Amino acid sequence: MRIIQLTAISAAVLASTAALAAEPVYMVDGNAVQPTNSSNYAYEDRGVIRNTTGAVVGGIRNTTGALVGGTKTIFGTLLNPASISAEVGSMGYGANLGYSINDKVELQAGWAGGDVADLFGGDFDANDVNYDVDADFSNPYMGVQLRPAANWFTMGAGIIVPDNDIEVTSNPNGGIYKVNGNQYNANDVGTLKGTLEHRNELAPYATIGFRPNITNNFGVFGEIGAAYLGKTDADINSVSNNLVVRDETGAVTGETSSSVAAIAERELEDKNYAEWLPIVKLGATYRF
Repeated sequence: MRIIQLTAISAAVLASTAALAAEPVYMVDGNAVQPTNSSNYAYEDRGVIRNTTGAVVGGIRNTTGALVGGTKTIFGTLLNPASISAEVGSMGYGANLGYSINDKVELQAGWAGGDVADLFGGDFDANDVNYDVDADFSNPYMGVQLRPAANWFTMGAGIIVPDNDIEVTSNPNGGIYKVNGNQYNANDVGTLKGTLEHRNELAPYATIGFRPNITNNFGVFGEIGAAYLGKTDADINSVSNNLVVRDETGAVTGETSSSVAAIAERELEDKNYAEWLPIVKLGATYRF
């Protein structure tokens, strides 16, 4: 395919060069004519020449002009639909490449990722346990952008291939963990640390947004939507390993720090943290 494209571009360049170098030639009554003022003549698809009054004065022999028109079509097809965009949002920082099929349909392929935990505030609550989050996102995606009315309003859909690392660390509230409705002394339980992983290897997404053009080449965009990442698998452990855990009154509960961590793990999975990943992004586009 690359060889075909390079061949087509090379042929187009040669044709354009020939067109610039050649003088227009017309056939009028069987004779080749090079008019001194070619602005008095116009090309027509039917292969005839008309003067400024509209009268037919002859047929077209200038194949160079036909090649020039073909050249413009080739360059428009190969280059004009292509675009590159930079973005920032809830999936991270990234970029994408676009290719417009027509004025209503654009194909996209991109990547977004990085540490985006701060975009969510850096923490979340699973029932009554608060966790700090450290996230390293990697979200390659492919999709399509639709312009139903061929204007700035867009609708998007596609597939994300998520590879997101999410680490969590518990924050006790006032020296107490409240897990499964029971309160435990945080010093006995210790710090709860672990990871979260979504089960979906492919995550469908949908968005709506706007993509106004600022100039012929530059534009901006904004999108909101969601991706379904699936249910969460959690792995939570306590760094304490205490065999005795007391409640807020100091009474022994019969739990261990490991068993409390196991309960917290089940609560995290029930919480389905970020089962639906909100998509909010802003960016800029350069169209070739």
